[in-house]
Amino acid sequence: MFDFLSQTFRNFKHTGAVWPSGDKLAREMTSSLRASSGPKRVLEVGPGTGPFTSRILQSIHPEDEFHIVEINPFFCNVIETRLLEPFRKLHPDTKVQLHESPIELAPIDGPFDHIICGLPFNNFPPALVRGIFKRMLSLLAEDGDLTYFEYAAVRVMKAPITTPKSRRNLRRIDAHGKRLHRRHRGSRQLVMANFPPAVAVRLHQPTN
Repeated sequence: MFDFLSQTFRNFKHTGAVWPSGDKLAREMTSSLRASSGPKRVLEVGPGTGPFTSRILQSIHPEDEFHIVEINPFFCNVIETRLLEPFRKLHPDTKVQLHESPIELAPIDGPFDHIICGLPFNNFPPALVRGIFKRMLSLLAEDGDLTYFEYAAVRVMKAPITTPKSRRNLRRIDAHGKRLHRRHRGSRQLVMANFPPAVAVRLHQPTN
């Protein structure tokens, strides 16, 4: 908890929250992994201190492959020492790789069957949001799913207390999210048992 809060105060733009995601949200964000059968490739983007990572690791089998992309070196160290090193000792033959990089430049190749993203999109410029989604969707397999989350009604709450430019950016991010939702058979699941309440959004890559 202290690790997350210290990074939040130092770099709120990339952390995007003042409290790590809870277990109920982590379960919802990773639900498609538990329903998956056969070998799978999984990508996590922006894990922070790893609330989703720990849940993903519980669903990883020896024939699977798991890649993690995190821009913050402090969080990379937390993920590596607290989660990945113990996992590798128990599962030495399972491929799990951590990349310290922005997702736009990460040295990874698709396709991935499942992508779980914890990035704080409402803190980013709209052009960056579009670029991140473009990269993630380019890495997603046919019939794969991409899951991200946003805090419930966050744009409504932020609009009255932010600058006109920020309000325009929030509207553009919201419009982009709605386009993706229509194009990729999106679904939304409200998770009230999180602080603050959050919505898990799942997009599906259409088959050709």
